[in-house]
Amino acid sequence: MWADQEKSQVLMRQRRRLEESLAMDADLGRRVDDIQAYFDLAREGEAVVEELRKEIDQLREVADKLETQTLMSGEHDMRNAIVTIHPGAGGTESQDWAEMLLRLYLRWAERQGFSTEVNEYQPAEEAGIKSATFTVTGDYAYGQLLSEIGVHRLVRISPFDQAKRRHTSFASVFVSPEIDDSIQVDIKPEDLRIDTYRSGGKGGQHVNTTDSAVRITHIPTNIVVACQNERSQHKNRERAMKMLRSKLYEYELEKKRAISKKLEDSKLDIDFGSQIRSYVLHPYRLIKDHRTKLEVGDVDRVLDGDLRPFIRAFLVARRDGN
Repeated sequence: MWADQEKSQVLMRQRRRLEESLAMDADLGRRVDDIQAYFDLAREGEAVVEELRKEIDQLREVADKLETQTLMSGEHDMRNAIVTIHPGAGGTESQDWAEMLLRLYLRWAERQGFSTEVNEYQPAEEAGIKSATFTVTGDYAYGQLLSEIGVHRLVRISPFDQAKRRHTSFASVFVSPEIDDSIQVDIKPEDLRIDTYRSGGKGGQHVNTTDSAVRITHIPTNIVVACQNERSQHKNRERAMKMLRSKLYEYELEKKRAISKKLEDSKLDIDFGSQIRSYVLHPYRLIKDHRTKLEVGDVDRVLDGDLRPFIRAFLVARRDGN
């Protein structure tokens, strides 16, 4: 096994997941025993109501987390995720909104204990971004971020409008599972257009003096991937090809799925009428998912990365066939 590093890494991840499952099973048993003990003490007249309530709340939180995992039973739900964000109608407003979404997802990943790597970051001229692609590494990253595929709509008082008028902005989010070399994807060299360019960004490692960044276009599908976070053009090209394989694999999967919502449905114009979720900051504060009808009033908490209610609602609706 140790002669094949990639195989050993896969096996070690499987082992870790099994160990975590066994530890969770033991933890659930301990929590149930503790609650039973508190009930016994309460029957004897002990003042343990607060402690009992705390234990039950903690058990409910663990149970909710486990139930969410059971809802992710798709073939690739456990994989890492590759996320791409593009601004839509709205100019500078939408470019700023796209960067807000980027921050939201990076904060969400941090809350989950996942690691992230920004593969491509194209800043806009005035504010925000033209596009960004990043990889989220962690168990069930793809299964959870499936809920985010589509167009996101923001309504707020514009910080770029001197008249302080209300503006509506749009940005799109696409998610693909990161696949490994065990899955074969046939890519013909003649179907690729490979461009190199100078990396840009906010400084530090993103600023290079050579054309090390790589952009690859798959001509038959018009799928475009880019990578600029490595200083070596060779490494950026290798990483971009891996991203392309993942996106092409997801593209082919979507064509084969016998469901009403296919990949092209999520590629509507990034404009009015195509959004999956609305984030309203003015004249009231509310975030509403138009697929599950879930509404959350704590806007700041969501924008700071708490997507749990929306992810759970989406997974439940998917299970129920809604």
